[in-house]
Amino acid sequence: MIQSRTHNCNELRLEHAGETVTLVGWFENMRKVSKNLGFLILRDFYGTTQVVVETEEMMAVIDSVNKETTLSIQGLVRERSNKNMELATGEVEVVPEKIEILGKCIYNALPFEINQSREADENARLKYRYLDLRNPQVKDKIVLRSKIVAELRRKMNELDFLEITTPILTCSSPEGARDYLVPSRNHPGKFYALPQAPQQFKQILMASGFDRYFQIAPCFRDEDARADRSPGEFYQLDMEMAFATQEDVFGVIEEVLPPVFEKYGVYQNASKAPFVRIPYLTAMERYGTDKPDLRIDLTLTDATEVMEGCGFGPFEGQTVEAIVVDGFTATRKVIDGICAEVEVQTANKAYWFKLDEKGELVGGISKFLKERREAVIEALGLKPGDFIGLTAGKKLTAQKTAGVLRKLLGAASEKHMRKDCYEFCWIVDFPMYEIGEESGELEFCHNPFSMPQGGMEALTGQKPLSILAYQYDLVCNGVELSSGAVRNHNPEIMIKAFELVGLGEEDVKAKFPAMYNAFCYGAPPHAGIAPGVDRMIMLICGEESIREIIPFPMNKNAMDVMMGAPAAVEERQLTDVHIEIKMPKGQE
Repeated sequence: MIQSRTHNCNELRLEHAGETVTLVGWFENMRKVSKNLGFLILRDFYGTTQVVVETEEMMAVIDSVNKETTLSIQGLVRERSNKNMELATGEVEVVPEKIEILGKCIYNALPFEINQSREADENARLKYRYLDLRNPQVKDKIVLRSKIVAELRRKMNELDFLEITTPILTCSSPEGARDYLVPSRNHPGKFYALPQAPQQFKQILMASGFDRYFQIAPCFRDEDARADRSPGEFYQLDMEMAFATQEDVFGVIEEVLPPVFEKYGVYQNASKAPFVRIPYLTAMERYGTDKPDLRIDLTLTDATEVMEGCGFGPFEGQTVEAIVVDGFTATRKVIDGICAEVEVQTANKAYWFKLDEKGELVGGISKFLKERREAVIEALGLKPGDFIGLTAGKKLTAQKTAGVLRKLLGAASEKHMRKDCYEFCWIVDFPMYEIGEESGELEFCHNPFSMPQGGMEALTGQKPLSILAYQYDLVCNGVELSSGAVRNHNPEIMIKAFELVGLGEEDVKAKFPAMYNAFCYGAPPHAGIAPGVDRMIMLICGEESIREIIPFPMNKNAMDVMMGAPAAVEERQLTDVHIEIKMPKGQE
C-alpha cells in the first residue's frame, strides 16, 4: 500500500475495529444532522467508506469544501450501529481525528451528479469525462475492459502467438475507408497515413518467416459514428498465421473467444466449437443480412410468386419477402411502431397481415389477398394466429429490409428470441467482387488481398461476379466482430485479381511495393482475422453503445469535446509541413 493511506475505501471490515487508519479519496456526499454531527461518504477507486464527523472542528473543515474535493482522513475504525450490508464496508465507519484537503473542487455545482452521470446528456458526459469516469458503473466497464484484454493476450500467448507491434505512421492504402493523413515536414508534399489496419505489415511478417503473430492493434479510419462503431480510432485483436487455412483460423477463434465471453459476459452461455457456418448468399436469403442474430429463430420466405398480381402497388414487379411469426400477439400500436422503425432504418416500408383464429386474412394489406387466400396460406405455410410481415423492392433491397424487420419482430416476441446467450456464427463464401453502389463499376467486395476460390482458373474462367473468395466474417448476436481471409500470397494471382477492377501490374507494384516484392521471394500460404476489441467488450458488457466501454470516446461527429479536437493550429505549424488551408466557400 502506498504511504498516503493505510487502507483503501473498500477494505475495512469488523476486524479492523479499534485501529487507527488513513483513507484518501473524493468527498462524495454529506448528510449533515447538526453542526457537530454528519455522515460523510468517501470514495476512491476501490469503493466507499462512511466517515462520521462528530466535532465542530471537523465539520468546519468539511463545510469549507465542495463535493468531489479530494481528502485524506485519519481516524478510528468502529462498528456501525446501523449496518448497511449492501456495502462491503457497511459494518464499520471511521471517526476522523484529522482531515487534510488534498485537492479542492472549486465549483459549487457539478455538471451532473457523479453516481447518475449515465443519465446526463452525452455531450456533457464526454466533455467532463473525468467526472463521468468517477461513477463506479462507468469506471467498472473500463476495469473490465482491461481484464478482458489481458485475458485475450494470455490466451494468444498460450497458443504460441507472438505479440509484435507494427508502425503507426505508414503509407496510404485502399482499405475501403478514408485515411487520416499526416503531412511530412522533411518531405514536402508527401504524407504518411495512420493505418486503417496492420494488414500489409502482418502479411509481410508471414513472408518474413514469423509463424504466428498477434497484437491489440490500434486502427484509424475517418468514418462516421454508429452505435457499434467509434469514429476515428478503434482496437482489434489482430492475428495472422503462416501455412494456415481457413479452418486453422476458425479453430483459434473458437478456442479463444467463447471462454472469455462466458467468464466476463452478462450472459454465461456462449456457442461452443464449431460455430455455425453460413454461406453469404444463404445468409441473405434466410436472414436478410450477412450479420444474422441467431438468437432469433425467424427466417425469410420468398413470397414473390404468390404475391404477384395481387393488386397492391408496391409489390408489382418487385421481389417480396415474408416473415411468418406464430404466437405474435402485439397490439396495432406496437406493429405500427415496428413498421415505422423499419422505415427509419432502411428508408423502405414494411407491410403486414394476419391469419386469424377463424382462418381469415385480416389487417394490414389483407384486402388485396382475399381472392388468393388459400394460395397464400399454402405458399407461406400459415396456421391460424400467424402474423406475417412483408417487404418489397429489388431483391437485395427487399432482403435487407426484411432483415431489419426480422430483427425487430424477434426482439418484440419472447417466443422467438433467446436473449441470455452469445450466439456466434461464421459467414463464409463471400463474393470476391461486387458492383459499387456509388461507382457502378466492379470493385472488391471485401478485402482486396483475399485468395479467390479456384485461384487463377477462377479469375480467368469465371464471370467476376460469380467468383467466391476465401473470406469470412465472425458474427455474434447480430454484430459483426470481424472480417478475415485466406490471403492472396501469389504475385501472379494478385495482379490478375487487381486487373479485373482496373488496376494493372504497375499499379499493384506502386501501391503495395513492399508486400508485392516480399511475396516474390517465396511467401507461405497464410490467413488471419482481427476481431474488434471494442465491439467484443460492448457485447460482453451488454451495452448498446460502444462509447460506454471506451475510456475517452469521441462524439457522433468525431469530435473530442473534452480536449477540443480537432482544433485549429498556428500558421507556423502549417508552414513547417508545407500546408496551406483552403476553406470551402462560405466557411472562410
